[in-house]
Amino acid sequence: MAPVPAAGVPTAGGPGRRRALGPVGLVLAGGVSVQFGGALAVSLMPRAGALGVVTLRLLVAAIVLLVVCRPKVRGHSRADWNTVVVFGLAMAAMNGLFYQSVARIPLGPAVTLEVLGPLALSVLASRRALNAVWAALALGGVFLLGGGGFSSLDPAGVAFALGAGAMWAAYIIFSARTGRRFPQADGLALAMAVAAVAFLPLGIVESGSKLLVPTTVALGAAVAVLSSVLPYTLELVALRRLPASTFAILMSLEPAVAAIAGFLVLDQTLSLVQSLAIALVVAASMGAVRTQVGRRRGKGPGADRPS
Repeated sequence: MAPVPAAGVPTAGGPGRRRALGPVGLVLAGGVSVQFGGALAVSLMPRAGALGVVTLRLLVAAIVLLVVCRPKVRGHSRADWNTVVVFGLAMAAMNGLFYQSVARIPLGPAVTLEVLGPLALSVLASRRALNAVWAALALGGVFLLGGGGFSSLDPAGVAFALGAGAMWAAYIIFSARTGRRFPQADGLALAMAVAAVAFLPLGIVESGSKLLVPTTVALGAAVAVLSSVLPYTLELVALRRLPASTFAILMSLEPAVAAIAGFLVLDQTLSLVQSLAIALVVAASMGAVRTQVGRRRGKGPGADRPS
């Protein structure tokens, strides 16, 4: 914890504020990366199929992380391994369900529905009533982004997106636990390997030799870096210092970023209502950030520990 003035409150531009905002910046950077990676993945689906894209994403990400991190496989308890295995399975399920969703419904509504999982986690995990207010505001923006309702969307796509949201909530929980049990990104690398092995048979059954086409492999590698390696690493580091409830509220930015990525990469235009929804979601996320910074100010030394 950085030094604080005698009154116990960091100055407006001091190191305490920078340390409080640091994890938030990591989460936001990860969100931008994963949504642009998702837009690229949608364009790759005609080549390899939804399950094939997920397989390439997880497999390439696992290889990269294992080579870079070189995690130790000895010296861990059974509880450590249980945590990393559940984390990996949650990651595989989250990715598989989400890509099944975007194969059936547009990217923006899919992410809008998916983010309901982290929002629900935020309300359940938060110890402050104010966080529920920010979650409610973000939830209003989420539904507004979906045009006030989702009845016109493919029911299977909606169901897959909601399932991905539930797995996203599990991902948040077990990512935080993994980060506390394993040094650096070792736990993430091991969990990604678990996810890749678990999903590989599904990808082979659906796509087969399509997964070996050089262009498809190259695009899949780009998706892996943008959607897995970079954002998951940033989020795991951030969750060591950021409460799960605040992290979950920040995830409300995902529909807005997805809509922008869809516009830039997939030529999906934004309506006035969708733009208003983005403004609501951004306002909610900014409120969550200010609440987090204020909580750290009031707690003084030790405030960097997750709640």
